[in-house]
Amino acid sequence: MSIPAERIERLTDLAHAAAKADRMDRARRYVRLARRIAERNRLSLPTRLDRFTCNGCDAYLIPGRNARVRTQSGHVVLTCSCGAQKRYPY
Repeated sequence: MSIPAERIERLTDLAHAAAKADRMDRARRYVRLARRIAERNRLSLPTRLDRFTCNGCDAYLIPGRNARVRTQSGHVVLTCSCGAQKRYPY
């Protein structure tokens, strides 16, 4: 695993821990750093980070705390508190 990929994984873990501790500003900063590292090194984000971050406000989404999860006819809809939505098939 390359150094940027390891750093992205570490930032993912830190963002998750910060969001659990209700430090949303710090979690948002970790998500932004991970995205910048991925862009600079032409890497894709890990699925865990890609699915649980908001593209609108860079928040790390935790269902029930700052995100709403609903199922609709074959897909899952994640709605952030800012109003942005993501859809994933199941």
